[in-house]
Amino acid sequence: MPVLAALWPVLAGLAAASGQAPWGLWWLAFAGYLVGIGYIARSGHPFRAGLLFGMAHFALALVWIVEPFLIDPEATAWLAPVALVGVSVGFGLFWAVAGWVGVRWLDGAVGVAVALGLVELLRSYVLSGFPWALPGHVLIDTGALPAASLVGAHGLGIAVLLGAGLIATGRIAGVGAGAALWALPFAVGASLPPAPEGAGPVLRLVQPNAPQHLKWDPDWRGVFFRRGLEETAAAPEGAPPVAVVWPETALPEVLDYADDLRPILADAAGGVPFLIGVQRYGPQGHPRNSVALLESASGEIAAVHDKHRLVPFGEFLPAQGLFDLAGIGPLATRLAGTFAPGDGPALLDVPGVGPVLPLICYEAIFPQDIARVARPRAILHLTNDAWFGRRFGPQQHLALARLRAAESGLPVLRAANTGISASIDARGTVRASLPLQVSGHLDAAVPLALPPTPYLATGDWAALLLLSLLAACCLLVSRRIGVVRLPVRP
Repeated sequence: MPVLAALWPVLAGLAAASGQAPWGLWWLAFAGYLVGIGYIARSGHPFRAGLLFGMAHFALALVWIVEPFLIDPEATAWLAPVALVGVSVGFGLFWAVAGWVGVRWLDGAVGVAVALGLVELLRSYVLSGFPWALPGHVLIDTGALPAASLVGAHGLGIAVLLGAGLIATGRIAGVGAGAALWALPFAVGASLPPAPEGAGPVLRLVQPNAPQHLKWDPDWRGVFFRRGLEETAAAPEGAPPVAVVWPETALPEVLDYADDLRPILADAAGGVPFLIGVQRYGPQGHPRNSVALLESASGEIAAVHDKHRLVPFGEFLPAQGLFDLAGIGPLATRLAGTFAPGDGPALLDVPGVGPVLPLICYEAIFPQDIARVARPRAILHLTNDAWFGRRFGPQQHLALARLRAAESGLPVLRAANTGISASIDARGTVRASLPLQVSGHLDAAVPLALPPTPYLATGDWAALLLLSLLAACCLLVSRRIGVVRLPVRP
């Protein structure tokens, strides 16, 4: 593959990634998928072309992955480029396989699009899954977002990918069908009724804005705690809040040893329930990332929910046996974290609000957990996005919270340490928010929910079935016209 020719899949991958937050250039992403899929289909080296396409896409879309390694640069900055190259190549290999399968077995451009849809589904579930920077995510900040209530992110992704594959065939019928498929999510989104008018009780979302490199510094922990208390006790401008919410790991002491702090929190809240992100020790002594519900008057612990989806290499070490065999198990474990997972999603019954589904940080990227519990009044997302830097990561995390609201028809109330704290309605629209890197509070009335959505009933099974049927059709067509052949020589 000539060097200049290799630029096409790279440029296409960068364009495809530009549809992700914070850029939101969905129209450029459409063009990127069109060029990338078309190039792979016509390339004599579809595996290599798919790899370049995917690597470029993930290098830009997930560039924030370097941020956690820059919190303590003297110790871990050297790992930042390793992490970015690792995720770019690792996830790029999914797209490389899709390119090879699409050209070798599934009849060219349409087959490449279908194969990309299948590997993105696989990437969302294999080894605990990482459904971030999916093709369908380029439509989050558009009028097509409400259509996620019917088909989810992978359904939106099918429209993006298959539309590009059909147009890339160059046939008149294919171009027309592809353009119609691109337009379909927008038409569906516009046809759906808006989120219900009105709102419920007011929650106070506190954003203390504690930079990660100072968050646990003994000289600064008290500063951030007092800042949160001041925001908690501030006089309301409208209806008084019925509960206060602090973000993930906001308590500056392990919950087991915070008996003196809990009454202070209760006093600042003025007698209303208090939800706060904490760290605690579980029954076997393993640390847990949790949310605690404190009683309104005394600050006694009324309920605790433990995070059950832990961040790989951030809170636990996956496949530890492989690292032990390599002789770096203890080092890898120390860098990755040793948190223990909770039992799974569960509701918290907050007095004055009702049942809410708490999601802690990373848990908000997984849509399937919402259907595993009884329908709550709202989703409560506690997160510490200071790990993700000041630009790309927090914006993408907020976008995924908006997607969860649209998929489920449930409002999302989001308390984030450094931002972006927000109130999101049942169609995924941000009704109010606090910007990044500011301290403050947001008094947000809980938006009303919609009825349970079709996507909650089907999950990603509908997308998997459709993609499987499309793959079977492509395979039959390719065999009928004799496309299946020996691999092209280098």
